[in-house]
Parts: sequence; C-alpha cells; structure tokens
Amino acid sequence: MPGSPYTDLDRPPLNAARLRRALVAPHGPWRRLELCAETGSTNADVAEAARTGEPEGLVVVAERQTVGRGRRGRVWQSPPRAGIATSVLLRPGEAVPERDWSPVPTTGYGWLPLLAGVALVEAVTRLAELDARLKWPNDLLLGDAKCAGVLAETVPGGTLAQPSAVVLGVGLNVTLRADELPENPTGLPATSLQLAGAAATDRDPLLRALLRAIADWYDRWRSARGDAVASGLREAYLAVCGTVGRPVRVLLPAGDEVTGTATGIDADGQLLVDTGRGERSLAAGDVLHLR
Repeated sequence: MPGSPYTDLDRPPLNAARLRRALVAPHGPWRRLELCAETGSTNADVAEAARTGEPEGLVVVAERQTVGRGRRGRVWQSPPRAGIATSVLLRPGEAVPERDWSPVPTTGYGWLPLLAGVALVEAVTRLAELDARLKWPNDLLLGDAKCAGVLAETVPGGTLAQPSAVVLGVGLNVTLRADELPENPTGLPATSLQLAGAAATDRDPLLRALLRAIADWYDRWRSARGDAVASGLREAYLAVCGTVGRPVRVLLPAGDEVTGTATGIDADGQLLVDTGRGERSLAAGDVLHLR
C-alpha cells in the first residue's frame, strides 16, 4: 500500500501503546510519552510543552524529523523510521520530596548532555554489540564515524515555583544506508548502526534501553544532588570518552579555536585542554580529533 509504514520491512514503525506500557509510570520511569509520525523537531515540541507548564517526565518520539537540529544550528534529518529521534523534559531545579531530590543548581546542568551520552553508549553497546565511544561532549562514535548526537537546551522558567527546564534530544542513525547519510560540516564522516555491523537494529528495544538508561542516570545524579563525582557519572563518562588523552582542535562558539591535548573532564563537565602554554577549561565547542 503506497504510503504505508510497512512498505520497508527493514524499518517497521514503533508502537506507541507498547512503548507506553514499558516506559510510562507506574511500570516505567517516565510520566508521559507521545509518538509522532512526523514533526519538525522533537526538541522544539518538548521546549514548547515546557513553556506551557508541562511537568518533568515528558518523552516525545518522532518517526521522522523534518528540521531536527544539532549544535551550531546543524540539521539532523533521516528517512522515516530509519533512526531514533527523541527528546525528554527534565526539571532538575525543582525539588521532588517523595524521591528525596533537592533542587540542583543551574551550574550543574552542564552534566546533563554528558549524562545522555553515557546512556546512549550503554544502550548501543549492550544491544548493538558495538564498541561505541563519545567525542566530547556527547557525539557517539563508531570507529572514526559519528552515529548519534545529543542536543541539550534550557527553557527559562517563568516563576520561582517553576524554574528552568532542560530538554535533552537524541538523534541516532539506525538503518540509514550509505547514500542516505548526512554530511557533517566538520569533516567527521557519518555512519549508522546497520552500516557498522550492529547485532541488532530493532528500534523498539534500542529506544527502550536508551530511555531507561537516561532515567537511571538522572535518578543517580539527582539523588547525589547533581554531584557528578558522587553519582558515578564522571567516572562512567571518562570510561567511554574517546577524546581524553588525544590531541584535539576545538572550534569555540565565538569563532576562535584551541589546539592541544585533551587531559580530562573537570567537576563541571568541561573539557580540559593542555595548550602547551597552560590548561584551558572549555564549556562548549566542536572537537576535532587530530591524528
């Protein structure tokens, strides 16, 4: 049937009812899940919900994004049902007494995209059985090719009772073929789980594993009051980070760049780079791994 989501048997549609049974409370860690056949951007959808007062725990998943975004305004697109495009709504500045969660200062929010990166590596490593690494802050690499990315955005709060929200968006290439891969303006080639020889490319268990891992790490981080060291998040990130220890060139948001050796990740999630003239702490930037 023309237009049917079942015409490409390698790319079956997700089932909203099954996902909700597995992931939404009381059986799962999230509060509400919405599955869209198509949307402009899951991050934009969740950010709009946050502005209208949506509580923490919303998940939006799209079978296709038409104007999905990455860092520096880059477009993240893929054919329908060829990848995972999802965004979640977090409100780390709100206390949750029943879980003994105190508000996390906004200075700690920089760990959230790294948290999503760790969750992404865990899901891909366990189900796809691939050696996945992170390029700081949160690009998922298979070998020297990018397979996924994370975009975190802050939505300002309107009142003291409702402080800023954080939207975490994840885009993962699952069954994209070579002629469907996006171009990366930094020169890093793209790949997909299928092209990399993944043991599994079923998006349903991949999505479930990803969202459960995000929820699990968020719970640990909130329970440690946003302390990445006490929660184990910093240690877990360093264990899967392919940037630390390598020579790098970092393109900074202002247009300048820093070259040196990545030596570590500080307590705030910033990349430490030894430039040969001193150590720099970088909160944001595009990292290029140098040979």
